[in-house]
Amino acid sequence: MAFDEMKSPDGGVRPPYRAYENWLLSVPPDLLPRKNEQADALFRRLGITFAVYGDKEGTERLIPFDPIPRIIAAKEWERLSEGCCQRVRALNAFLKDLYHGQEIIKAGVIPKTQVFGNGLYRPEMQGLDVARDVYIHISGIDVVRTGESEFYVLEDNLRSPSGVSYMLENRAMMMRLFPDLFTRHHVAAVESYPDQLLKNLRSVAPAACDGDPTVVLMTPGYYNSAYFEHAFLAEQMGIELVEGRDLFVRDRLVYMRTTHGPKRVDVIYRRIDDDFLDPDAFNPDSALGVRGLMEAYRAGGVTLANAIGTGVADDKATYTYVPDMVRFYLGEEPILNNVPTWRLDRKDDLKYVLEHLSELVVKEVQGAGGYGMLVGPTSSKTEIEEFRARILKTPDNYIAQPTLALSTVPTLVEKGIAPRHVDLRPYVLMGETATLVPGGLTRVALRQGSLVVNSSQGGGTKDTWVLEDDPC
Repeated sequence: MAFDEMKSPDGGVRPPYRAYENWLLSVPPDLLPRKNEQADALFRRLGITFAVYGDKEGTERLIPFDPIPRIIAAKEWERLSEGCCQRVRALNAFLKDLYHGQEIIKAGVIPKTQVFGNGLYRPEMQGLDVARDVYIHISGIDVVRTGESEFYVLEDNLRSPSGVSYMLENRAMMMRLFPDLFTRHHVAAVESYPDQLLKNLRSVAPAACDGDPTVVLMTPGYYNSAYFEHAFLAEQMGIELVEGRDLFVRDRLVYMRTTHGPKRVDVIYRRIDDDFLDPDAFNPDSALGVRGLMEAYRAGGVTLANAIGTGVADDKATYTYVPDMVRFYLGEEPILNNVPTWRLDRKDDLKYVLEHLSELVVKEVQGAGGYGMLVGPTSSKTEIEEFRARILKTPDNYIAQPTLALSTVPTLVEKGIAPRHVDLRPYVLMGETATLVPGGLTRVALRQGSLVVNSSQGGGTKDTWVLEDDPC
């Protein structure tokens, strides 16, 4: 049975939700539906949409927003925060080691094949020194809860994690719709995220930077599904939103075209995949990148956030080694555990998984967004057999995990308020230290019984409240 974050088994209300429950009992039953309609109208006006592939109503719809907050106690957040920061420090150390001395491979902790056979490993990064040794400037760590004090990391997003704009917009929406609720709860603020991000990005400007660092956000363009977020973050940080065609390289330095002439660029927060950054170094057909960018990067003329080649560390097969990285690089025990995982490139694991496909979740090691996966308990026999054939064709392309009973939180649905499964993506910023704002993106599976929370698969989002002090 799933852990209910609001209600205890005896029907009582858990401490973090008591003040909210009292408020809920004091308002008319039609208040939440009316507020939800207002939220939809406001989001429509702002143009906040998300691609929902396979949706009968079309490929674009309003961001699915739920007006009931997810509430996390201060002590619970303290553990989550420490665990996420510890994990990112270890992953960053792994990337530095991987592209330099490779001590973890020499020690036999991670096999060579896991790294050099990985399509996301970038040999171009070998021996390249990055500013302040920071590879993962922004990361999103997906966490699930299964019990009172049971939290698991589901996956690490280290390339260009999305969703933080929804974290910020959800909070702004809740404060607009329910200002009285924020007088009843001591909710930690998340609004400082853009300022913290900009401060971190400036702190990793290359040594060649002359004066105050110029930071830009590089987007693939208007037709990218996350373009709203790109534009939103650039505006919030007060920096230029640029495309590849707005930049050029001269003498191993990067410049931005402006109406006043070329302007030197020191830090690029890029929301473009490695393959498309530089047609001279990667995909020659890319029209999104900047010729010579890799040469400028290697010469120390510009900082890229996140660094090229970080994908090798968030591969779902590499994920299985992260607890070992924590021990190897930090000399600590992991604060947050991985979900138990079977690697299908191992003969015994493959045999077990093929015998229990109807009970497990199977994922592509480089998959994302809820695509390329099998949720055994909710799949038909035909779907399972089709997936079995795919696994047998390339078993090393998959990992499998038990079907966790993700925790539930109260959610507004057509028939009223009902529990729905959720996960959480806190955003860790890496500069001199690893930090994160007290909150994150809570994603909710809006369909009854569904465990798939991805917005691209029809899931929704909630505001995440971290209480500044624990209620009695």
